[in-house]
Amino acid sequence: MTPPPLPPLPAFPPGFLWGVSASAFQIEGAVDAEGRGPSVWDAFTRQGGRIKDGSHADVATGHYHRYREDVALMAGLGVGAYRFSVSWSRVQPTGAGPVNERGLDFYDRLVDALCAAGIAPVPTLFHWDTPLALEERGGWLNRDTAERFAAYASLVAERLADRVPRWITLNEPAEVTLLGYGIGEHAPGRRLVFDALPAAHHQLLGHGRAVEALRAAGAREIGIAASHSPVWTAGDTDEDRAAAGLYDTLMNRLFADPILTGAYPDEGLAALMPGPVAEDLSVIRAPLDWYGINYYNPALVGAPAPDAATSLAGIALPPGLPFGLHEIEGYERTDFGWPVVPDGLHELLVAFRARYGDALPPLFITENGCSYGDGPDPAAGGRVADARRIAYHDGHLRALHRAIADGVDVRGYFIWSILDNFEWAEGYRQRFGLVHVDYETLARTPKDSYAWYRDVVRGIASGAGGPGR
Repeated sequence: MTPPPLPPLPAFPPGFLWGVSASAFQIEGAVDAEGRGPSVWDAFTRQGGRIKDGSHADVATGHYHRYREDVALMAGLGVGAYRFSVSWSRVQPTGAGPVNERGLDFYDRLVDALCAAGIAPVPTLFHWDTPLALEERGGWLNRDTAERFAAYASLVAERLADRVPRWITLNEPAEVTLLGYGIGEHAPGRRLVFDALPAAHHQLLGHGRAVEALRAAGAREIGIAASHSPVWTAGDTDEDRAAAGLYDTLMNRLFADPILTGAYPDEGLAALMPGPVAEDLSVIRAPLDWYGINYYNPALVGAPAPDAATSLAGIALPPGLPFGLHEIEGYERTDFGWPVVPDGLHELLVAFRARYGDALPPLFITENGCSYGDGPDPAAGGRVADARRIAYHDGHLRALHRAIADGVDVRGYFIWSILDNFEWAEGYRQRFGLVHVDYETLARTPKDSYAWYRDVVRGIASGAGGPGR
């Protein structure tokens, strides 16, 4: 049964940037090609039981060898920008020392192909794939990694800054801290809980040092891509409110406050960070040209309780946390189990503006997307009918438009992601792409959502409003 058509989307501001996203480890493959060194995720995928379908990303979507085909798909969408990431270990195999010229040559070719197609390249310098040699020396728990990151940022910018209008330092440092160092669900697989906080501070310091290095190399328009979500209180007690406030501090303010205000959200948290904290905060607060928000869904949090979830969206939670996480009921869910709450994006953006005021630079939605497993239908000529993905993005764009109408300065929207890809600890079980990938043949098949987004970009860019369905 075909879903009823959606009403046309409202017009977005002139110059609004429409984009798509991906990351190096999730799509490139070619892990041993042309001098690339191993990353923490290469090692993590080799550890039994870490990846839920037992897979690895040695091939992924084959983007390293098929990037021209993928750039053509983006050009077919008509998007103005592509947010990708640079593999640190492809550029510097051990995370330090001489550059691997063949690795940089790949990104040179990719940037040239994007520019030739009229698509602005938006590189992310770190999207979770720390060079393994650095991790063996402590990774983001080691202050020296922040300095190594700045040196790497300089190498990349010196090669690409003449053609790159917008840069991202880090992607989702909260997830690296929590999932990678805190509870071990992601690489490097450490289970330090609150002893993981130095990884947060050193990522923030690396961000600040990278901003300095990028500007020195002539880079323009620098920002960060951080995950944020509204935190809803599960209960009506003081204990519930205190637990939700702590969670909000750890997942939202721990990273945004130092970057935007130059201070940690409370003195107790600052005291847990490796020093010299005050000196470091002056570096971390390096002025940004814009701030990127990755949004997927709210969090429902209350006091620790027997009925709190022991896992959430397939991620096991350690015992003894000072808050309880709860499933959000009453909403449709993606195939990942995440609730679909478009109004949460509006809530988040309005709250960000209220919290940070004049300290908040222009915003971009640097990730927003959903996992649905729809595949090609042989009876329909191979068509991938993913109406749920269309409805998801339609709802989130309407919520985003309301936030803009309410005065929030949002300049662009990047769908996660252009391709189905290796979804970290899930392996290939979750599909976020506008384009279906057959992991046996690597054939690309644009989904119905691809055509819908193409019409959104064309329709709104022409001033006609976006399509229904």
